[in-house]
Amino acid sequence: MPDSHWVRPGHSVGVRLDEPPQVLSLGVGVHGTTGQVDVFRLPDLWQLHHYRYSADLLVDGVAHAVRPGRVSLVPPGAEVRFRYRGRSEHLYAHLRLPGTGPALTLPVMQDVGALTPLLSDLLLRAIAAAPRSPRRADAEVWSALWQLAELAEPAGRESRPHASFAAAVAYIESNLAGRLTVPEVARAAGVSHNHLLRLFRAETGETVVACIRRRRMERARHLLRESTLPIPAVAAAVGVEDLQSFNKACRRVLGASPRAVRAGG
Repeated sequence: MPDSHWVRPGHSVGVRLDEPPQVLSLGVGVHGTTGQVDVFRLPDLWQLHHYRYSADLLVDGVAHAVRPGRVSLVPPGAEVRFRYRGRSEHLYAHLRLPGTGPALTLPVMQDVGALTPLLSDLLLRAIAAAPRSPRRADAEVWSALWQLAELAEPAGRESRPHASFAAAVAYIESNLAGRLTVPEVARAAGVSHNHLLRLFRAETGETVVACIRRRRMERARHLLRESTLPIPAVAAAVGVEDLQSFNKACRRVLGASPRAVRAGG
């Protein structure tokens, strides 16, 4: 039976992501070598495509422009008509969704912008994992779907977080133990230093440096309370090698010394 879903006239789809998908097939699709047009349906499966080329796409008669860095999510049973412009290569996953949890609204086609490397990496890891660990592949594709959901407009908000802001946050979260500078974060997000500062002010009300400090201390609080790691090791794990600086940051952000935080203060 097809997954339970709905399609809106503006061509967005409702998906439910509280449980991981079941990925039936995924890989690198190569098209446009023997013909310029493909027309087909997947009656029971969703189609997730991450594009590396330009083409024209109709989904149930609605036109979408395929461009490098764009991602499409097509529901089961929809007719897709691709018109290629030569050899065309994309990452794809064909999957079933569990149909549990609140419905999230995702565009059939969206530009993932600065998140392109992250989405590509998730899908490539899924492709590599699938032969030996199908459930790992499901998890990687699940993570990719959540990334797409976060890019989509949240209910009750007039605008969604900027893709470059999301990329910057992802870079910060992945590098809290290392040396983080604002120029490095800006490069990872694909924006200028000043534009990054404006994005963080608009989205969080904080500076980039304040956000990094806060996230480091939130992770430090978790490690202090939930692990037996020595305090110097906790400091190093959140990118603060100097214990005096770590003590000051704990007091400033968490309101207590590392020892007091560990004791439940």
